Amino acid sequence: MALWNRSIQFRVVATTLVLSVAVTVLLGVVVVGQVRNGLLDAKVASARSQAQGGFADARAQADEIATSPGRHVQVPTGMPAGMPAGTPAGGNRVNTGDWLNALVKQLSSGGQGVYDVAATSQDTVDSPPGSGRSPRASGDVVPDDSVPAELRREVGLKHGVALLQYTQIVREAQHGEGPAETTREAGLVVGAQLEDPDGGSYQLYYFFSFGPEEKTLGLVRSTLATAGVFLVLLLVAIAALVTRWVVTPVRMAARIAERLAAGRLEERMRVVGADDLARLGSSFNKMASNLQNQIRQLEELSRVQRRFVSDVSHELRTPLTTVRMAADVLHEAREDFDPATRRSAELLQNQLDRFEALLSDLLEISRFDAGAAVLDAEPVDLRDLVRRVVEGAEPLAERRGSRLVVRVPDKPCVAEVDPRRIDRVLRNLVVNAIEHGEGHDVVVTVAAGEDSVAVAVRDYGVGLKPGESSLVFARFWRADPARARTTGGTGLGLSIALEDAHLHGGWLQAWGEPGGGSQFRLSLPKNAGGELVRSPLPLEPEDSRANRGLGPAGSPYRRGVRTAGSAGGSR
Repeated sequence: MALWNRSIQFRVVATTLVLSVAVTVLLGVVVVGQVRNGLLDAKVASARSQAQGGFADARAQADEIATSPGRHVQVPTGMPAGMPAGTPAGGNRVNTGDWLNALVKQLSSGGQGVYDVAATSQDTVDSPPGSGRSPRASGDVVPDDSVPAELRREVGLKHGVALLQYTQIVREAQHGEGPAETTREAGLVVGAQLEDPDGGSYQLYYFFSFGPEEKTLGLVRSTLATAGVFLVLLLVAIAALVTRWVVTPVRMAARIAERLAAGRLEERMRVVGADDLARLGSSFNKMASNLQNQIRQLEELSRVQRRFVSDVSHELRTPLTTVRMAADVLHEAREDFDPATRRSAELLQNQLDRFEALLSDLLEISRFDAGAAVLDAEPVDLRDLVRRVVEGAEPLAERRGSRLVVRVPDKPCVAEVDPRRIDRVLRNLVVNAIEHGEGHDVVVTVAAGEDSVAVAVRDYGVGLKPGESSLVFARFWRADPARARTTGGTGLGLSIALEDAHLHGGWLQAWGEPGGGSQFRLSLPKNAGGELVRSPLPLEPEDSRANRGLGPAGSPYRRGVRTAGSAGGSR
């Protein structure tokens, strides 16, 4: 089945083989049937003709003897010499038994093994079984077993009419002193009731074996079978050859496509000729060339963009430092200003803080884009990291009216991570949950498995709409553009968090439902460079509407309800 699903050539060859065998068998059955019917019709016609000739000869001989009064007449060959030939009333009678024996011998001698003859006189027909009177027959035929009783009755009722019926010809051959060997073979029997020279009735039967026809039919079958086998093999070979011509370029295209996908953009198909497959190869090569050009253009554009971001970020640091120094002076002296100027100094300070954060994020993103990010991993208990991040976010939670709930296991959750980067990821997740939690609880859950650790941050705020969980990691994406950034977010936090998770070989995933909150799940391997197979925490929380059997319009979440959920993404 795997080969069937993988190989077009195997499917074509196998289908051709099956269909060829089916057609050959069907054709053979039809041909053999027609030949059999033709042989049977010819056999029946020949049997009727030969039997009618024998019946006419028997009548002629009987009439000749019966119409020759007072003189010795010619009798059938084999009749004893000097036998009275039959006379009119008052003359000697013919010995009917001897005459029938001689008649059977004469008639069967012309068959040359094609048919056998049997004759039964009236006294034999009327005599009971075991009376010692048996029919006369040639070729070891047993007339009593070879002539169906139904045909015998029909022949007796229809005097002089030749009747035909299929039968089993029974023969008994005596070999030495042992018991007689009985054989059966299919055949035809043609019989008629005639009159002997004395005017008595007797039945004459011709037996025609189907042996020659069976041999002919067997020869036809073997010939058709041999021809069918060679024909099927020929068709399979042709199908394999033609399919190979067609499949080889397709396989070549598949291999070239795999190499292109692996980054070997210079690979091309070899084009030979000008047929359809050659046009396919040319089109494929043209497509590969266009893709190579587009990819190179995009790589160059990406490189220019990364260089631009990096250069601008670095170039802005010097003027930003100068502006920061001036802004700090104004902010420290704001009490000496009038209210409007004082407010302007405070706004300037806040916006400079956001600008510095944005600049730092841009520099961090540029390092990820350039592949210059370095992982400084060391064994860290994630429970301590989570507690430190939660303590730092407590003032913001109090201002927003939210409560931070931490759920950690009793056993240590140690993993080899970069504490600076994981601290940044967790701080971003917790701050996002507070900002979008709308005053409800924020639950932080820590768990450890055999080879991995995970932290889930659950909120019960606005949640995520369908499809947004795949967008939250995009740079500068916001779930609600109308919401104010009260905490000074830059729109790059979760993009950087995702890159930090990938740098550890981990996952950062999102889940959410409208009005039901969201959950961020960070999963990391315990060992640096290890492979992450599964997370010890579920992505969808147990208190989601789907898990509780509620629809989108389920009961609202209330403040103070401590539940765990899952949301993946960044805001």
